[in-house]
Amino acid sequence: MAKIADWDDHIGRRLRLRDLRVFFSVVQSGSLTKAAKHLHVSHPAVSQVIADLEHALGVKLFDRSARGVEPTLYARALLARGRAAFDELRQGIRDIEFLADPTTGELTIGYTQSDTVLPQIIEQFSAKYPRVAIQANIVPTPSLKFPGLRDRSYDLILTRIPAPIADDAANDLNVEVLFDDCYVVVASQNGQWGRRRKIALAELLDQPWLISPRDTPSYKIIADAFNAQGLGMPTATLVTYAMELRAKLAARGRFITVVPRSVLRHGEYWPALKELDLKLPMLRWSAGILTLKNRTLSPVVVRFIECAREVGRAMTTTNSRRQS
Repeated sequence: MAKIADWDDHIGRRLRLRDLRVFFSVVQSGSLTKAAKHLHVSHPAVSQVIADLEHALGVKLFDRSARGVEPTLYARALLARGRAAFDELRQGIRDIEFLADPTTGELTIGYTQSDTVLPQIIEQFSAKYPRVAIQANIVPTPSLKFPGLRDRSYDLILTRIPAPIADDAANDLNVEVLFDDCYVVVASQNGQWGRRRKIALAELLDQPWLISPRDTPSYKIIADAFNAQGLGMPTATLVTYAMELRAKLAARGRFITVVPRSVLRHGEYWPALKELDLKLPMLRWSAGILTLKNRTLSPVVVRFIECAREVGRAMTTTNSRRQS
């Protein structure tokens, strides 16, 4: 394989962006034939590009079999570095577009269903930059294992940040807390529990509960509260990760559930929900932004993060007043 010092003569004149695009397509599809169809070129053309790449680099990039091709460790190394290079080039083009017209651009956001402030951030951001196109996709339940962020499909992710964070869980991520929140038990303002001032936890044991799955903090807060009083876990009428569904059903009158306190201030159904006066374990969580370290953020993404910080500061002020 050529040494780095020989880059210009041995590789620089042979390795083209088009070749890397073909290489990426073969890795993603796992087949030369599928890559050719995706790129709208012939199979021999794709095969020749891969052969030229292997010759220029002096290593084997793919293992061939009847089922397709499998990238070698050399291919995986090229994929990781090449993807970053392509991303930086794409970000450069986005920078130029923004400099030419600061009101335009695009960004792709991942968010978890537990996020309660994204609508406010988008509303405030779009008022300032109405021609910026935003794509927002739901990502799996909160964790720090976000492949879409690490493969640069997303510019950033809005999520509940677990605490504490394992030392090696986010060593390649920038983690920024926007505001702290806590979980509360809620019921309909007009239901029997919403009209009560004082409630004993035991009274709620046989009531219809909407509960999140066992691996969630809101489940833990309910289990700990009932166990502390020697009571069993209440039977759930519905078990779901979907916080919005739980809030919507609770607002209709019959059900009790647990939601972040921020939902009472900013959620769609907050006017119909009431926080019940119960002494429960104070389980806090943080809403935050995740970005990839060593990745250049476009000006549009930077502006969006600045807007998110403004909303986060407003949330912190609101929560402090409510607690007082």
